[in-house]
Amino acid sequence: MENEGHQEIDLEQERKEILNAFKGLLRVTKDIRSAKDTKMIRKAFDVAVEAHKDMRRKSGEPYIYHPIAVAKICAEEMGLGPTAVICALLHDTVEDTYITLEDIEELFGDSACQIIDGLTKIPEVFDENISIQAENFRKMILTISDDLRVVLIKLADRLHNMRTLSSMRSDKQLKIASETNFLYAPLAHRLGLYTIKSELEDLCLKYMNPTAYEEVESKLKSTKAVRQRFIRRFMNPIKDALNNEGYVFDIKARTKSVSSIWRKMNSKKIPFEEVFDLFAIRIILDTPEELEKPDCWRVYSIVTDFYQPNPNRLRDWISTPRANGYESLHTTVMSPNGKWVEVQIRSLRMDQIAEKGLAAHYNYKESKNGENKFDRWIGEIRDLLENPSQDAMDFVNEFKLNLFNEEIYVFTPKGELRVLPTGATTLDFAFDIHTDIGLQCIGAKVNNKLVPLSHELKNGHQVEIITSSKQKPNEEWLKFAITARAKQKIKGALNEERNKIADDGKEILDRKFKQHNIRFISENISLLEKYYNVSTATDLYIRIAKGKVDLAKLRQIKNVGGVLKLEEEKKKPKKLRNHKDVNKRIDKKKDTLIIGDDFNNIDYQFAKCCNPLPGDSVFGFITINDGIKIHRTDCPNAENMMSKMAYRCISARWKAKEVKEHIAKLRIIGIDDIGIVNKITEIISFQHNVNMKSISFESLDGLFEGRIEVYVMDRYHLEELIEKFEILEGVKRVERWDDKEIEENEDFEQHF
Repeated sequence: MENEGHQEIDLEQERKEILNAFKGLLRVTKDIRSAKDTKMIRKAFDVAVEAHKDMRRKSGEPYIYHPIAVAKICAEEMGLGPTAVICALLHDTVEDTYITLEDIEELFGDSACQIIDGLTKIPEVFDENISIQAENFRKMILTISDDLRVVLIKLADRLHNMRTLSSMRSDKQLKIASETNFLYAPLAHRLGLYTIKSELEDLCLKYMNPTAYEEVESKLKSTKAVRQRFIRRFMNPIKDALNNEGYVFDIKARTKSVSSIWRKMNSKKIPFEEVFDLFAIRIILDTPEELEKPDCWRVYSIVTDFYQPNPNRLRDWISTPRANGYESLHTTVMSPNGKWVEVQIRSLRMDQIAEKGLAAHYNYKESKNGENKFDRWIGEIRDLLENPSQDAMDFVNEFKLNLFNEEIYVFTPKGELRVLPTGATTLDFAFDIHTDIGLQCIGAKVNNKLVPLSHELKNGHQVEIITSSKQKPNEEWLKFAITARAKQKIKGALNEERNKIADDGKEILDRKFKQHNIRFISENISLLEKYYNVSTATDLYIRIAKGKVDLAKLRQIKNVGGVLKLEEEKKKPKKLRNHKDVNKRIDKKKDTLIIGDDFNNIDYQFAKCCNPLPGDSVFGFITINDGIKIHRTDCPNAENMMSKMAYRCISARWKAKEVKEHIAKLRIIGIDDIGIVNKITEIISFQHNVNMKSISFESLDGLFEGRIEVYVMDRYHLEELIEKFEILEGVKRVERWDDKEIEENEDFEQHF
């Protein structure tokens, strides 16, 4: 009885806390709701509380906290209206409870019903296999052309799940974080939700590479006081000048996110201390829309009166906004103590668009000549969706291409502005104008100079496309094109051509079958695929049409009443390597591969791209023909594998007492000095149980870079060696060296 009473008190306390959470939601929506909206939001809350009353999250807390949090993100962090708040509160009810879409329509109307329907079609965690995972993402993007709020609520849902990921199993954390980094963070960026995109990327890094996350975060904390002092001194003269000019303004300092700092350290191969743009100064003007452009340039003039600008770092996204609606004026100036500082100048309206992205942009979309920058992008998405037969994974890859970060601005011969991704070629431009022009493109004139299809366009280029009615696309074109639209149209044309050739091959095979009294049935075709070692019937027909298949061999195959039979070969039992057989043997939710033990009679080996060592956090990846490969969880290929092919990933850990030598690769960077190579090789010679496999050094302008492969027992053994190198005079940095490109097996060719 005592326990029951205690539980009752806890439930009462929970009720109060749930009500407080809901009051918090009402507080952040007070400026966007009418009395009628308030009534509907309260009704949605009551329905959700009742529907989810017996459900709890992995953390043990009542499930209702999740929809309340998602609704709060929609209102507070995305600036969405009452309908989105209502739908966020109800977003899991139809999928997880007794509530039906008919109930939603009756209680909340047609608009809410459509949004909930869109959300219900997208399961939260993609799990079983690649085609389902990719198809789910395709379904979500389909909703872009119906109601963008579906995608925005889905992003809010994913953000809250990432914020509460600590209660999940570690393998789930890695899978969800990889998927988020691969698709959801770029999608948030493309929709202009920079704050959410940065937080998603930071949370992904926290779970995918906790060591890196903690390193950057601790360094940001330890340098915070010095940074704030510098920012105050830098901003003071600008503040005084703006006040004297009578501007109404706000100045903020925005520190770079942990993930973007880590990305920069990785891409530039520099330590934290050498990342110069740790923060940016943002000047936000409260000014009427018609004065935004002149006022922003006037402020630029004031800033550059005090600090010398870098002419190569001026970005004017006010005259030509980015494709996702972002508008701002960026410049980089030199501070008195020799540090470069980025200054962003924008209006209050522009800042709201930058912070809340698409939702804020739609509020203002009629403000500048009635044009909405997103309409063009949504048009591109519709182009992608035109091809219903397109493989779902192809769609995800092509869509990801559309989430490009940077744009260039090029012109038609008549001076019309076209926006393309950085790296776009003349072929991309041709398809951007019209599909037929792309398919018949033979070259172009850029600034009146003749260039090939592969020519990379730059900002400000004027492009005239040259066509020929005799031109036909070929496989090479896929190497030149980088936009999703161009690639999709080229693939469509090539498939059409392939199908024509396949039809010819099918006719040839049909005639041959009749000669030998063989029935044209799927069973016989499947047998021939196996016999001639091709993956699909279409490939078989194409090879026949091109004369690459010897049909005379049909006589050698057993024919029983028009049905072909292959003689069974007796094979010796061997360790399983084929991925289909491996999949049957493994329960991916329960099985953990113990490295050092025999595992279900399945081959496993260490991936050469990241060379895992005992002590590293690892996982197994089921390959097509090489059994299981062991990768580090921070391997450069891990995100792709876990996000695209989670169904082929398996938990793995090291056997406690496994004693074996493993290859480790190190990169050493420092100041070139006589004898430095001898000192490094001496350390390896004297280090206990370390043997060298290879060593190479390059020297340029007084700096050297060495690449060493050594045999070590585990990660801790390697760390001892790294410490010895680091204390050598002249050595600036020592790091493990991974090679993403090395794993060019059929798994990567097929999927990456």
